[in-house]
Amino acid sequence: MIRRYIASILKRTCAATALLALTLGCSSTKPPNTAATSGSIESPVLAQSPTSLLAKNANLTQKSLSAASCPQNDAFTESVNFATQASNLAQSANSKQDWDEVATLWVQAVAWMQAVPPGSPKRAFAEKKVIEYMKNLVYSQQQAGANGSQASTVSFSSDLLDEKLELYLSYVAAVGPPDVLIVGSSRALQGVDPKQLKQSLAQNGRPGLKVFNFSVNGATAQVVDFQLRRLLKPDHLPQMIVWADGVRGFNSGRDDRTFNSIVDSEGSQLLAAGVRPELEFDEPNVIPQCYRFPQPCPNNTFRRARASVDRPFRGGQDAHPAIKFMSRGVGILPVAENAARYQLKPIAANAATQKAELIPVWQPTTVAMRQVSELADSIDSNGFMPISSRYNPNTYYRERAYVSGQYDRDYENFNLGGKQATAFNSVVAFTKARKIPLIFVNLPLTDDYLDGTRLRAEQQFRQRMNQLSRQKGFAFRDLSQRWPGRNDYFFDPSHLNRFGAIAVSRLLAADSSIIWPRPKSRRSDG
Repeated sequence: MIRRYIASILKRTCAATALLALTLGCSSTKPPNTAATSGSIESPVLAQSPTSLLAKNANLTQKSLSAASCPQNDAFTESVNFATQASNLAQSANSKQDWDEVATLWVQAVAWMQAVPPGSPKRAFAEKKVIEYMKNLVYSQQQAGANGSQASTVSFSSDLLDEKLELYLSYVAAVGPPDVLIVGSSRALQGVDPKQLKQSLAQNGRPGLKVFNFSVNGATAQVVDFQLRRLLKPDHLPQMIVWADGVRGFNSGRDDRTFNSIVDSEGSQLLAAGVRPELEFDEPNVIPQCYRFPQPCPNNTFRRARASVDRPFRGGQDAHPAIKFMSRGVGILPVAENAARYQLKPIAANAATQKAELIPVWQPTTVAMRQVSELADSIDSNGFMPISSRYNPNTYYRERAYVSGQYDRDYENFNLGGKQATAFNSVVAFTKARKIPLIFVNLPLTDDYLDGTRLRAEQQFRQRMNQLSRQKGFAFRDLSQRWPGRNDYFFDPSHLNRFGAIAVSRLLAADSSIIWPRPKSRRSDG
């Protein structure tokens, strides 16, 4: 799991670095106390402001000024300077702020090393250094999390729900509510890929939709009802809900351990008292420390971007917020995942004479960077948990005992009525009253899973949902036996892997009978 996490972070860091490579970054933490901190990144030309250059050379055109102001920098040397600073600071780092600064320096080291031109004889070596530096970046991010200050530990007694709630509220603060919200149990958490759904919808003529996966492991109909009707504010609700799951979450005869834990939690008690989880937007009054990232010159070489502290970035709603209801024991959002969330801010009073822009690499925040858990680290920025492992029944049951449906507690005292049916009907009525289209997707299962007991339960469930969909006006899509023999689409007999999730997302996007909403805003989630 950790290896998959590091690999995914490296991919996301590459994407973030590509964005950073053309911008100027600011860090709000203190500069490192090393000899190489500042002297190695100044140049005589950059020490002069664009205004002073124009005043001395009034007859120069903007084009000639741009060329004169674009000295060629050795990207490799710049990168090594930042890497040296990061390494030196890491030796004495003992706080979240220290490790945030170390991470900031590694981001810049990666950006400069990536700027070594493809035709340079240093390129092959530089490519290896980029990989090494990104590993160091990941490590520094993890250390920042481990050294984070402890915030309120009010919880809903579900680590994943706490984590997802914090991520969702942060997502809403950054880009607004999603157009499409995916809910359900771990089968939906692993089985519907929001980014793939967004991409496939764009290819099918619905570009710009924001999609988030708010599924949590162990979720039943009662848990989904709790999430939608009690947990989220009305203005945080989406335009459409895709509920992806199966019969297990609708069996009222089973013990609903997840829901029972949630309703007995301190967080649930606060909700009952009218106190909802919310984000805190207060930012410390810290003057940012600016850094210079590579900026392309006309001849495809790179120079340092101009810097100015005349108009420092002060944070705001797009900066990292802190949540008042905090989870117990799971980590959140590394630097690289958040780089694309910031708005670029011009730093020059005269934009015609200076094109460098300011982007905060890391803002000071009061978010609790908690001890990292493997499960939370596997979740991407849109709430999806991609798993690459493929189900192989020949090896799977060597490590696990086979449990038939007759002895499976999820099918115990099987009953499609009762409390779960009541909860489902509440969700249907709730979404109908708010004119939020509801799509229920019965996710695929393997042949190995569908023994006699489970197959009978599936048949009853399909009949029940088809009947309810006609009566109550929601859409029902049955994919339960879509790929019974495609073990390569599954992580285990009843959970899809990321390849199956991609396939499901493409199927949904291609379903012409589903009327997808139009984007409510132009704000993109990246």
